[in-house]
Amino acid sequence: MKPPRIAALCAFSFCCITMVRAEPDGAAIFAANCAVCHKTQSGTRAPDPDALRRKTRPAILMALESGSMATQGASLTAAERSAVATYLAPKDLEPASEVANRCSNVSPIRSLAGWSGWGVDVANSRWQPAGPAGLSADQVPSLKLKWAFGIPNTDSAFAQPTIAGGRVFFGSGDGTVYSLDAKTGCTYWTFKATSTVRSAISVGEFGKNRYLAFFGDVDANVYAVDASSGTLAWKSKADPHPFARVTGAPALFQGRLYAPVSSVEEVSAGNSSYPCCTFRGGVVAYDARTGKQIWKAYTISDPATRSGKSKSGATQMGPSGAGVWSAPTIDVQRRAVYVGTGDSYSDPPATTSDGVVAFDLNTGSMLWSQQLTPGDSWNYSCASPGQVNCPQAPGQDLDVGSSPILVSLGGGKRLLLVGQKSGVMHALDPDNRGKVVWQTRVGQGGPLGGIMWGSAVDAQRVYVALSDLLGRGGGSKLIGGLFALDIETGKLVWNTPAPKPACAGKAGCSPAQVAAVTLIPGVVFSGSMDGHLRAYDTTDGKIVWDFDTLKDFDAVNGVKTHGGSLSAGGPTVAGGMLFVGSGYGSLAGMPGNALLAFSPENK
Repeated sequence: MKPPRIAALCAFSFCCITMVRAEPDGAAIFAANCAVCHKTQSGTRAPDPDALRRKTRPAILMALESGSMATQGASLTAAERSAVATYLAPKDLEPASEVANRCSNVSPIRSLAGWSGWGVDVANSRWQPAGPAGLSADQVPSLKLKWAFGIPNTDSAFAQPTIAGGRVFFGSGDGTVYSLDAKTGCTYWTFKATSTVRSAISVGEFGKNRYLAFFGDVDANVYAVDASSGTLAWKSKADPHPFARVTGAPALFQGRLYAPVSSVEEVSAGNSSYPCCTFRGGVVAYDARTGKQIWKAYTISDPATRSGKSKSGATQMGPSGAGVWSAPTIDVQRRAVYVGTGDSYSDPPATTSDGVVAFDLNTGSMLWSQQLTPGDSWNYSCASPGQVNCPQAPGQDLDVGSSPILVSLGGGKRLLLVGQKSGVMHALDPDNRGKVVWQTRVGQGGPLGGIMWGSAVDAQRVYVALSDLLGRGGGSKLIGGLFALDIETGKLVWNTPAPKPACAGKAGCSPAQVAAVTLIPGVVFSGSMDGHLRAYDTTDGKIVWDFDTLKDFDAVNGVKTHGGSLSAGGPTVAGGMLFVGSGYGSLAGMPGNALLAFSPENK
C-alpha cells in the first residue's frame, strides 16, 4: 500500500535528469539531478538524503537500473548510477552467505491454524477470535520477547508475517521468503523471489497434507510455493506493464487466488521525457492449484489513449492509475470481490480512482464503483521544476490504500468500512452499489496522512490508527493516535492520542501510527513510527502494554539486528504468540531488520 504503495514507490525514488560528466562524482550528480525531489519536505514523499543513506548500495542500484526509478536511471550512464549509489551507500550491509540456525527436526505442515493472508479472514476484519489467538486480554500485559530474527540484506521489515501450522512465513527486501518455526525461530526453508516481497502470504490446503503459500513481488510476479518445503509450484506475471507490481496480499477463496496489481508509474512521470501514463490497476484471478489465469479485470475499463503533448513534447496518455495496493475483500453472499483504488496519474482523471470497485467473483466483470475523492490526479512531475507531466489540476494523492472491511450489523444489514489517506473513514452499503452510509473524519490527511495501512473491527466498533505524517497543514496539528468508532453510526467512542516519542529528535522518529491495526478480544494492537508496539483496552482506549522495538536484539540466526519504525503490515496473533516486523527504512521512517516473537511470561 502505498500505504502500501508509499513504501514501494518512494523508498527508492530518485528524481533524476540527464547530466553527463567525464569523471562521475556521485555527490555532484545527486545534487544536480536528484536533490530537487530528495530534500526535506519536498512534497513528493521521496526520502531525504539521510533516509537514502540508510539503504544498501545494491538496493539503490536496483532502483535506478530496473526498479521504480529505472526511467530516471536510464538518463544516467552506468558509471553515474554507480557513483550515485556509492555516494549514498558507501558501505553495504554485511551479506548472509548461508542460512543459519536451520531447524533440526523438519516435519510436514498438518493444519492451517494461525493467521493467513492480510486480514486473517476473507472479509479483512483483522480480528482474531479467542480460540485461534490463544492469547487473552489478561495475558497481554505480561507479553515478553521470546525470540528475534534478523532479516539479512535489508533496512526494512515491512512484510506482515503469516502464521500457519506452527510456522511463520514472511517476505523481505531482497526477495527472500522465509519459513520459521513459530516457537523457536529456527529456519525451515528460504525461497528467493525475483525481487522484493512486500505482500503478506496466504496459505491454503490442496489435497491431503499439501499446503501452498502464495505471495507477490514488486516485479508483478505471483508465486505459489510448497509451504512445507519451499519448492516452487508455479509462477505467473500478473501484469506486463514495466512498472506494475504486486504489493497487496493475494486473497485465497474456494480454490481461486485473487491477486491485486499496483504500480509506480507515477514516479516515472517525474522524468520530463516520459510519456505519462498508461498503467491501469486491476485484479487477476488464478486457479490456485495450477496458476492458470481465469480472468483479469481492470479498475479503469478502457486502455489509456493519447490526450496531447507535454511541454517537453512527450506524448501524454490517460486515464491511468487507480492501482490496487491492498488485499482484495471477498463477499461470499454476493459473490463479489472488493478493492480499494489509488489516485489517477494523468488527465483525464479516472472515475474509479480513490474509491472502491466491486468485481464479479466468477467472471471479473465490474459490478459497481464508488469514488470517494473525484479528480485526484497526481504524479511526481507535480513536485518537479516546470511540472512538465503534471495534470492540469493536480490533486493530493489520497489513495484508498487499505483493504475494505466487510461487516454484518445483523438483520441483513451490512457495511463496507473503507479507510482513506484523506483522514476519513467511510461506510458504504455493499448491497446498494456502494452507497455512502456515513463518513467520519479522524485526521487532516495528506500524502502520508490519514488512514494508511488498515483498520480492524469487532462486533461493535472499528479501530482506526491515524498517521497524518507530512499532512496537508492547517487545522488540527494532531499526528498519530488511535480511534474507536461505532460501526453502525460512525460516531467517536474514544480516542487515545499518540504518546510523545521517546526518540524525539532522531531522524525518522514520529508519533504517526501508520501500520495496520490488529485486534483480539478486549485488546487492539497498534504500531508507531517511533518504534513502539502498544496494546489498548478496547473498552476505553487505555494503553495496557508498550514495547519499544527501537533497540538491538540478539537474533537466533546470528544476524546483526536492530528494530526501527513500525509501518505497513501490522502484528499477527495465533497460538498464544504475537509476531511483528520492526524497521521501515523507506520514506520518513527509521530503518530496522527485526522479526520479533512475543508470548506471555508464563508460557
